[in-house]
Amino acid sequence: MKVLLVGGGGREHAIAEALKRSPQVDKLYCAPGNAGIARIAECVKIGTMDFEALTAFAKDHQIDLTVCSMDDPLCAGIVDAFEAKGLRIFGTPANAAIIEGSKAFSKDLMKKYGIPTAAYEIFDDPEKALSYLETANMPIVVKASGLALGKGVLICNTLEEAQSAVKELMTGKKFGEAGSKVVIEEFMTGREVSVLAFADGKNYKLMSSSQDHKRAGDGDTGLNTGGMGTFSPSPFYTPEIDAFCRENIYQRTMDAMAKEGRPFRGVLYFGLMLTQSGPKVLEYNTRFGDPETQVVLPRMRSDIVEIMQACIDGTLDKVELEFEDNAAVCVVIASGGYPGSYEKGKVITGLENFDNADGYYCFHAGTALREDGATITSGGRVLGVTALGKTLKDARANAYKACDWIHFDGQYMRHDIGKAIDSVQ
Repeated sequence: MKVLLVGGGGREHAIAEALKRSPQVDKLYCAPGNAGIARIAECVKIGTMDFEALTAFAKDHQIDLTVCSMDDPLCAGIVDAFEAKGLRIFGTPANAAIIEGSKAFSKDLMKKYGIPTAAYEIFDDPEKALSYLETANMPIVVKASGLALGKGVLICNTLEEAQSAVKELMTGKKFGEAGSKVVIEEFMTGREVSVLAFADGKNYKLMSSSQDHKRAGDGDTGLNTGGMGTFSPSPFYTPEIDAFCRENIYQRTMDAMAKEGRPFRGVLYFGLMLTQSGPKVLEYNTRFGDPETQVVLPRMRSDIVEIMQACIDGTLDKVELEFEDNAAVCVVIASGGYPGSYEKGKVITGLENFDNADGYYCFHAGTALREDGATITSGGRVLGVTALGKTLKDARANAYKACDWIHFDGQYMRHDIGKAIDSVQ
């Protein structure tokens, strides 16, 4: 079959590798792709929000399955656009993608259906938000309700920081219209865990757990980023926590969305906080996480195409979803200065070391091909170096070893990805 993948980041590279492993895939296209994806798929220069061009390409090339796992296109209705033209696509329809597209919607959904989450208030008037902060306990979390590239969550330790956050989002329009409405919620403490699930509108099947590192610097210091590394599985996600979440979060969310007339189909991402009073939902995403995907999919034993087809057809309960009994760690190598300003166009060397290295992956996130064939940097998060291992400690050692195989000017990375696992292994 012919498959079209929409996107061009590290997540899409990991999805492309999984699609390529499927015996059902004869030809893989990616729009627009990147330098790494170009090695395993034919990249086409179509923007991810150009639904007219994407659907035309799918029609002209007789694409059997399109795959999209990006927030902006999903929330804007790419699934609806494809299905309106009789094209088969894996992803979430816009009316269900609102679970990520509007934090205000998702918080109200959780409150209505008794899904555990942090206490919160929603504001569309900056003056009322500022007045509320005068009586709130610190620290506190200020979130842009709309899509903000994973950067619209501000943890504020003081009243002054919280006031500044509200002004940045609501009046300064730091993230455009995404911040015209804000969610202000209590600050929760505990371990963060990410759990992704395939869903077909009625049924869901969990993928292996993972844990992300959002802060730019070692020891969880510095600015929030799109993710500086991750590991899977999370040793903190115990069978007891799994049982609680299945009963009180996962199924309840699926049922809630169905009752609201928004049956959820695609990948549902649960961002969890393991608090002293039990697991609570930090956020929902309507897609594979990035960089969680880079450690979850390399461990997946099942055929991803079979799973995606079942999600579309509503037959997810008829297929098995299996993962290897191993572990994976991903270390993000970024451009110096990220998530602030950084330079592009740096030549990357050593990528050939991954060509025949079993259990090692180098997922391209912000790369491009220069006219002379050199691979160069084109973004803040440039590469996701992932390695498998028998245990998390093994995988972590392998990942950092592999980071030494590649180089570009100004590169930087965190050196403590997965360090927390030392306390439990």
